[in-house]
Amino acid sequence: MKCLNDLIYLLALIALSPKILYRILMQNRYRKGWSERLGKIRRNSPDKKCIWIHAVSVGEVNATKTIIAKLKNQLPQYEIIISATTDTGIEQARKLYGSELKVFYFPFDFSFAIHRAFKRLKPDICLLMELEVWPNFTSRAHRLGVPIVVVNGRISDRSFPKYKILKTFVKPLFRKVSLFFAQDAEYADRFIALGGRKDSTVVTGSLKYDTAQITDKVEGSDKLAQQFAIGAAPLWVAGGTGPKEEKIILDVFKKLKQQEKYDSLRLAIVPRKPERFGEVADLIAKSGFELTRYSRIKSGEQNSPVKNDTVILGDTMGDLRKFYSLASVVFVGRSLVPMGGSDMMESTAMGKCTIFGPHTFNFNQTVKALLHAQGAIEVKNENKLYEMIQKCLDAPQFAKQIAAAGQNVIKQNQGATQTSITAILNLLK
Repeated sequence: MKCLNDLIYLLALIALSPKILYRILMQNRYRKGWSERLGKIRRNSPDKKCIWIHAVSVGEVNATKTIIAKLKNQLPQYEIIISATTDTGIEQARKLYGSELKVFYFPFDFSFAIHRAFKRLKPDICLLMELEVWPNFTSRAHRLGVPIVVVNGRISDRSFPKYKILKTFVKPLFRKVSLFFAQDAEYADRFIALGGRKDSTVVTGSLKYDTAQITDKVEGSDKLAQQFAIGAAPLWVAGGTGPKEEKIILDVFKKLKQQEKYDSLRLAIVPRKPERFGEVADLIAKSGFELTRYSRIKSGEQNSPVKNDTVILGDTMGDLRKFYSLASVVFVGRSLVPMGGSDMMESTAMGKCTIFGPHTFNFNQTVKALLHAQGAIEVKNENKLYEMIQKCLDAPQFAKQIAAAGQNVIKQNQGATQTSITAILNLLK
């Protein structure tokens, strides 16, 4: 079977080789981590037992925070190592854990790379955040008797039909997974329908509720307010935005600024992907507004005060919560376009009135809970976004009620970490 998997990967690699070669030559980020992707990875403490945690990108890496904190506290005899697939995931893992944990690129799923990685790392258990079940990886772990646990598991509405088509191939893989920790009952049913064992599938809730910090104050936010000279001025933060959304946001902001009562209103846009910072900067400049890049303020390059008609571009990593903490109203992006949405739990946990579009399939259950409790606002299009931003600014008591209800939803759904840790400890006994 591993030969068949390798053949499929090889054919795909040949088909995509011109695109891959172009990216390697033209984009520096595609040149990183090749030795690790080929399985050449060294542990920091090879004498210890090992827990291997894999998180695809930034969102999954962030979801590891509470799990890793508990594991370190309760299993000090184990070395915890963490892998990610994307560059942004690696950057975030290094930012969170520094030299404290071994952070590395997840190896390609060629059998030789996976064999080499397992031989060097010798994991006692593998925790996969959300899903990310690769054939050779799963088969190798199963052959070596290494338990695989899917933590914070989910299969989105978009992905589920595709998995069903491939059920013949997926079922043997899911049968090799020791435990599925599903975010809710619907996701649990999907794992079981695709081959996961019913007695090994547990509904734990979402870890993201636990990582969402219930607070209205973030370290560094006061300095940010001073740097932007916000004072008592209202601030609209558009966070985690995607392609085509920034133009909609700028058009809405332009309509608002045409009214005298919104003269002091500020706008901050924080794109989801760092590779789009330059593109969004150009878009802001072309929109007729002055542009201030937060990276220049943070580095000390720019010291001049930020004017009311200036749009602030959050073009640094890891500062979104600072922006949210200062917001009068928040729009969470990748949701007015069909991209599945960005994490709306972060802003709601901070007690902010949060708005998002209709395309939130990556956060279906959270959105249902928030909307049911009237703890967030869903808008269908640009006109509705304009209306709701206006309403939140004009009726601060309405915005406060939405914010309080949203924060309460987060509080009520916390606890998935401890449920997951208890099951992991039982598995390691």
